Amino acid sequence: MKQVLLYKNVTEGIFLSRPNRFIAHVLVNGKEEICHVKNTGRCRELLLPGAKVTLSVSDNPSRKTKYDLVAVWKGDTYINMDSQAPNHAAGEALWHLIPGAKQVKGEVTHGESRLDFCVETDEDTWFVEVKGVTLEKDGHALFPDAPTERGIKHLNTLIRCVEEGNRATALFVIQMKGVHSFSPNDTMHPAFGDALREAAANGVEIWAYDCRVTETGMEIDQPVQVKL
Repeated sequence: MKQVLLYKNVTEGIFLSRPNRFIAHVLVNGKEEICHVKNTGRCRELLLPGAKVTLSVSDNPSRKTKYDLVAVWKGDTYINMDSQAPNHAAGEALWHLIPGAKQVKGEVTHGESRLDFCVETDEDTWFVEVKGVTLEKDGHALFPDAPTERGIKHLNTLIRCVEEGNRATALFVIQMKGVHSFSPNDTMHPAFGDALREAAANGVEIWAYDCRVTETGMEIDQPVQVKL
């Protein structure tokens, strides 16, 4: 699979604080800058004062800030935390992950939900919902890091897709290397874990893959064991 180029111009900084979920204060070249955070999740275990972060630099003069916070170092692990990156990487990877893919269409409406992808093969129509994973504990990846009623709605839609004779997958894109398994985060949102197990019991395929992450991009790499 090919790495998707996400950022053309990057620089490093030191995370200072996050006043709200949209912005962070980061030390860049000795100056405190206000940066847009490209992930509205909590990310509390990642964005710690003093953490080294990667910023994408915009050349758009009309922006209020020219920096987007897109990745962070957690010890020796480099983690992409851009919430848009998993879909970009999946759009490339699905051509390889689903045998015989003839068409990969993004942002498809099914009933009252919008799903990330619809893949056509000669035999099947395959609906895929992608979830980015940035929460890791002792080599174990967990989702979500905050309650997600929207995530439950997507899983229910995938169940309906299977009931209608299609195939369906919940694809968890773990935005780092170094993890050995994936599970729903029942401590944070037990209802999501229940919904994921129900989806699996009703024929929805649950996939988890780690990623190779660089400063400029990300690619889906190897399957990770799913423990429901």
